[in-house]
Amino acid sequence: MELTNNPALLWFVGAYGVVMIAMGIYFSKKIASSEDFILAGKGLGTIVLTGTLLATWTGSGSISGGETSMAFSYGIIPALLMMLPTLVGIGILYLIAPKIRQFGKYTVSGILEDKYGTTARMIASIIIILAFVGIVSYQMTGLGFILNLTTGMSVEVGTIIGAILIIFLATIGGLRSVAPTDALSAFLAIAALFITLPTIFIIAGGWDEITANVPADHLTATGTLSNVQLLGFLLPSLFLLLGDQNMYQRLASSSGDKSSKKAQIGWLIGMLLISPSISFISFASRSLFPDIDPGMALMATTVVMPTVVGGILLAAATAFIVTTGNSYLLSAATNVTYDIVGKFIKKDATDKQLLKMTKLFIILLGLLAYLLIAYFPTVLEVQMYAYTVYGAGLTPAILAVFFWKRVNAAGGVASMVAGVITTLIWEIPLGKPFDLNSVIIALPVAVIVLVIVTFMTTSTTEK
Repeated sequence: MELTNNPALLWFVGAYGVVMIAMGIYFSKKIASSEDFILAGKGLGTIVLTGTLLATWTGSGSISGGETSMAFSYGIIPALLMMLPTLVGIGILYLIAPKIRQFGKYTVSGILEDKYGTTARMIASIIIILAFVGIVSYQMTGLGFILNLTTGMSVEVGTIIGAILIIFLATIGGLRSVAPTDALSAFLAIAALFITLPTIFIIAGGWDEITANVPADHLTATGTLSNVQLLGFLLPSLFLLLGDQNMYQRLASSSGDKSSKKAQIGWLIGMLLISPSISFISFASRSLFPDIDPGMALMATTVVMPTVVGGILLAAATAFIVTTGNSYLLSAATNVTYDIVGKFIKKDATDKQLLKMTKLFIILLGLLAYLLIAYFPTVLEVQMYAYTVYGAGLTPAILAVFFWKRVNAAGGVASMVAGVITTLIWEIPLGKPFDLNSVIIALPVAVIVLVIVTFMTTSTTEK
């Protein structure tokens, strides 16, 4: 089937964009301090917290990469398996959420500083910025895909428009405005996916017709991937989630432990609904549009469905992409402000000055994110890079803070450095040897270095 533009869908995307901007402006008026901007005044209730956890985690990584690209490129089973790391990660975060709230920090770097010292805070901030700018960049591309589908404009021009929208919404209201728009986006997306799934299966001719039109290896357990290659796609999301500063900030923003626990259960249930739906819709798209960019698989289905159904899905996809971009951009800017400028350059900055600096860095990092996407040919590739830089560079050291009392500063710092350097070497000068994602190498290196250096630098009296 030929992929054609449907300009009528733009009305749905535009209407939702107006709603998001209006909500952002409204809630921005409630900001009185940097805590309001970054942690929403630590007053998020169960429903809003559930929605913001869902929307932040399910952005363009799922809509254009993740389950979408996996279903299109490798098959339905690998796509469904992409849900497992998220479920495991949510379960572990459920256990440590009270400890995260006890730390009361704006950033993960602040938590690491308490255990490993100032050097760890600086290194962690750099790693977070490297990873989060990458994540923001493919949110911008996701919006480029949507505008290409609806108007026919080039993906490049659409990406510029997406960049402007994401930067603007992150700048005006911080988490105070991002969280409510996240919640609305999440619940709209669940409804849209449940309407879309049966509709697209009917249009595609049913399961038998879909499977007849896809390559035979797309129905096997690992598709065209080896077991090790499949593991290379599963591990990055798990280790990003386990140490994700965005999730830590949201858990710290809850109104209490009870709200946090209920929200995490809601997050788990939401992912059980969202992730498989995206996988099956994208798999059906592979049957209908075999020659499109894998990142467009989910969104391409909107042009063959009834306009109202397609419009609702496209609006939901837009919502997920924008809210995730906002969140990661805000989080990265927070690191620059509090962990670098406020810690080492302008130590006497007032709360008002810190707030202004955070907004400035949102704009600067947003521009950097736009430039970065030019270096990666697909959304899935930049997604794996960003997840691994974070997951291998930070997560082993973060989890050790909560689960291994013996870990020391030398082990934590050495692990962070080893994880990120191994990732960058594997991805850039070596160019991913054997077509393996860098997590397969970088994560074991980070863990081994953490353990060995800790044991080597622990004195006899400490043992």
